[in-house]
Amino acid sequence: MNYKELISSIKNKETQPVYFLLGDEPYYINKITNAFTNIILEEEKDFNQIILYGKDTNIEEIILEAKQFPFGSEKRVIIVKDAQDLKKIELLEDYLYNPQKSTILIFSYRNKTIDKRKKIGKIIYKNSIVFESKKLYENAIPIWINNYVKEKGYKIDNNATVIITEFLGSDLTKITNELNKLMLVIDNKNIIDAKIIEHYIGISKDYNIFELQNSLAERNNIKVNRIINHFEKNPKNYNIIPIISSLFNFFQKVLFLYELKNKDQKTISNVLKINPFFINQYKIAYNNFSRIKIYRILEFLDSYDQRSKGVKNNKTPHSELLKELTLKILYI
Repeated sequence: MNYKELISSIKNKETQPVYFLLGDEPYYINKITNAFTNIILEEEKDFNQIILYGKDTNIEEIILEAKQFPFGSEKRVIIVKDAQDLKKIELLEDYLYNPQKSTILIFSYRNKTIDKRKKIGKIIYKNSIVFESKKLYENAIPIWINNYVKEKGYKIDNNATVIITEFLGSDLTKITNELNKLMLVIDNKNIIDAKIIEHYIGISKDYNIFELQNSLAERNNIKVNRIINHFEKNPKNYNIIPIISSLFNFFQKVLFLYELKNKDQKTISNVLKINPFFINQYKIAYNNFSRIKIYRILEFLDSYDQRSKGVKNNKTPHSELLKELTLKILYI
């Protein structure tokens, strides 16, 4: 089942006895888990909804709870959060062959999957509903943001999605939290743009990692210095470690451009997992930095990443490290 099918079946109470929610994207796992908590009426939850945690329970206790009959309700819901911490999951085998029909048993695995090669893995995939929640690639995030905003009855422009993506990355939970707060205070007749993002969320349209990346690609010394000075005045919002990580990811993909024989937009987007909207900036960097210079830039980024974490650093402030790093990139 995909996410929408699974949510629909839960809302319609078309459920199965056992579910495994797996993967490295917690957003969908949490949404599905929360949907299961709405199956039981509020006044019936004390007797018919049990929430357990993998590190505090065991398979025997889970099976004991699952085999109990509901009291005053059609179903009994057992949710096992952080199920990746469970020991001896293979002890679940007999229950999976003959689960309690009046119980809905949900295992929530975060940042982990079930090994399909093992016997218990094969049994789980055959005898339960398995949902795998996978992290989205970077190039898919702006499209995801557009679709999420559209489903909520709002509109957002490309620049705003770029800013949100660059500032919040691929963390769907953070992205939706910020968008939900934003949509509480603006009218849905307004298009969410960079000015609205800056005013309500506090992400500057001119001073952010994305603009730093673009300014370096363009070798725009004046703009880079302005951005770095802004970062220095707002150290809580602009930590050097994610900035270096973002720049390393950017220049690494610029390096990959040298390996592509076909440099049309579709090929670049598919191979490098870049949203087409971003491709022009990668091409600008490609034209402004030779292959050898890109290698040197990656070496700089690796070195300053280590120094920012205290390796071979004589207490140089992060703001000074970032100034040094960007100057080296600009004047390589």
